[in-house]
Amino acid sequence: LSDKEEGKRKKSKSKVDCCGFPLSIFFIVVNEFCERFSYYGMKAVLVLYFRYFLQWDDDLATTIYHTFVALCYLTPILGAIVADSWLGKFKTIVYLSVVYTIGQAILAVSAIHDITDLDHNGKPDSMAFHVALSMVGLSLIALGTGGIKPCVSAFGGDQFEDQQEKQRSTFFSIFYISINAGSLLSTLITPILRAQECGINSQQKCYPLAFGVPAVLMAVALVVFIMGSNMYTKAAPKGNIMLEVCRCIGFAIKNRFQHRSKRYPKREHWMDWANEKYDKLLIAQVKIVLKVLFLYIPLPMFWALFDQQGSRWTLQATTMDGNFGAFKVEPDQMQIVNPLLILAMVPLVDSVVYPLTKKCGLNFTPLRRMTVGMFMAGLAFIAAALLQIQIDKTLPTFPSASQSQVKFLNLENSVLPVTVDGATYSIQPFQACQTLSFPSTAVLNTLPVSGRDTVCWNLSSGSRLVNGFEAEVNITAGSKDLGFIPQFGFSNYTQLPEGTTKNPHKKSPTNGYLGFGSSYTLLIPGDFSFGPECAKTIRPIEDIKPNTVHMAWQIPQYFLMTTGEVVFSVTGLEFSYSQAPSNMKSVLQAGWLLTVAVGNIIVLIVAEAGQLPDQWAEYVLFASLLICVCVIFSIMAYFYTYIDPMEIEAQFAEGGPQDKEEKSKNLSMTDVIPASEDKKSEVKQSRI
Repeated sequence: LSDKEEGKRKKSKSKVDCCGFPLSIFFIVVNEFCERFSYYGMKAVLVLYFRYFLQWDDDLATTIYHTFVALCYLTPILGAIVADSWLGKFKTIVYLSVVYTIGQAILAVSAIHDITDLDHNGKPDSMAFHVALSMVGLSLIALGTGGIKPCVSAFGGDQFEDQQEKQRSTFFSIFYISINAGSLLSTLITPILRAQECGINSQQKCYPLAFGVPAVLMAVALVVFIMGSNMYTKAAPKGNIMLEVCRCIGFAIKNRFQHRSKRYPKREHWMDWANEKYDKLLIAQVKIVLKVLFLYIPLPMFWALFDQQGSRWTLQATTMDGNFGAFKVEPDQMQIVNPLLILAMVPLVDSVVYPLTKKCGLNFTPLRRMTVGMFMAGLAFIAAALLQIQIDKTLPTFPSASQSQVKFLNLENSVLPVTVDGATYSIQPFQACQTLSFPSTAVLNTLPVSGRDTVCWNLSSGSRLVNGFEAEVNITAGSKDLGFIPQFGFSNYTQLPEGTTKNPHKKSPTNGYLGFGSSYTLLIPGDFSFGPECAKTIRPIEDIKPNTVHMAWQIPQYFLMTTGEVVFSVTGLEFSYSQAPSNMKSVLQAGWLLTVAVGNIIVLIVAEAGQLPDQWAEYVLFASLLICVCVIFSIMAYFYTYIDPMEIEAQFAEGGPQDKEEKSKNLSMTDVIPASEDKKSEVKQSRI
């Protein structure tokens, strides 16, 4: 071999095998497990970080969340080009993993509220700093996770010799399990970490820990991967087929545009205009790829619904009761239902459902499976809409943009009449009136606040104290120090964990159950006295009732969505692999990932532009759009002819130059040689 050919493939000096497998794959599998733990763990709590730490509303939190996910699925194209054309897979994984780790670390630092909490009140004084740091961290994470996505599995495949096809197939199965195991554990663990309280000057939900652990796991993934460096088989860059395909398509379009006059004879397919420059086999392969990519056009709508499990569905869970008796489930932990069901349903569907349909004589082709999967996702959002309608019945009425809400507390030991906007309300001693809603101008013009009357604005959930005592009082709630509350003043709402409250006095009226989503005002009256019986005089006032709809009601929609994922996503990957030319499987993989990115872009457009007044209406809108797209896709699938790319490639390899030219002229998207009847129903398995 020449020096140039020798350099195309570098092998380790001593390749170690274990049970017939290269020992190097151990480092790759562990790397993938840690990386997926890092990604899914961070992603599980991300929308709640936006909502409750950065204080964004639901729509903005959803928009930024899906923008981030879209970037994660756009950057794989960049990673594939860099790996195949410049750095090679190994260096690309290492360099982008460093970027990935730095991004995770920056995100963890951005969640430390004490950095800008100079007045020690528990809230950052410069939210812009935290937002900027978060966006930098997320941008680096998107570049890192997306860039290495197309490289790691392919790099693992490179570790096997040509005669090790069985071992390579087993590796991909183990690789797939490591992905789901990392997702499962991280979705379970990071919400627990987030629910802890931490801080230097004040205790808050521990987002730094929830982001910090994934950052550590990503650093471990990088170290483990580098440790196996001397054992890897490293294929040198060979040029990127995606760029070659794009150049071929671009030349065909340009050549057709330059020869659009009627004096030039028409060609059977517009790609035939690339004949003057490109190989006939390449043109035929591009035609096959374009035929499959055309089928991809409706697919983003499925991902638009699927990826809302981490945004809208998680926000929906925040308004529900997560008490399962023996254990309590955090809103972001409900996402664990998806990987649990996947691990159970994938083998069940493969070994029971598909063989059963075949025995029943049903021709359940891959495209039909994908159609059913899209329909199931639409049903999942119908279920989410029905659940949301029930949740809305239990939620308090919040003010519109033109309204204000007020609640009056009577700190006098006598009935207090209050007149607002022409209406009079009698407030009992040491009690509060119901929440009142008025047009903003009316409240501002006629609101009588004087003496010991206190206006209480109902803006957030949690608990707070109002001091009607004759002097300021220092308040401590568990590990939270609320500081000194001045006379006739009140503290901010403080987030407290769900559970049972206990005070030194067993019969204290403040003993009780703090349910998920509930909000209370604890009134310290003027006759308050310090001592063992002090809690006896504190009067609790319920501002917002606890959530009453149980989180278990989300399981049906998760089941429908996961069923749709199994028959859509797994089948789609298999279909793409079986229909792709041998050297263009990465092109269709990039196209598949691009549909995920476009789906997330659809979500952020609808979230920002739709502005539907009710969340259930948005769910119905998404379900309706997907069902319409499902009908369109089923029509496209009906007219699709399954092909065997290897047969077509073999024809070009066997024929002479004249044969090849003639076959190229006659080859079109509508008359490619169809596969045998067996091939139509049996699709080559490839899930990675």
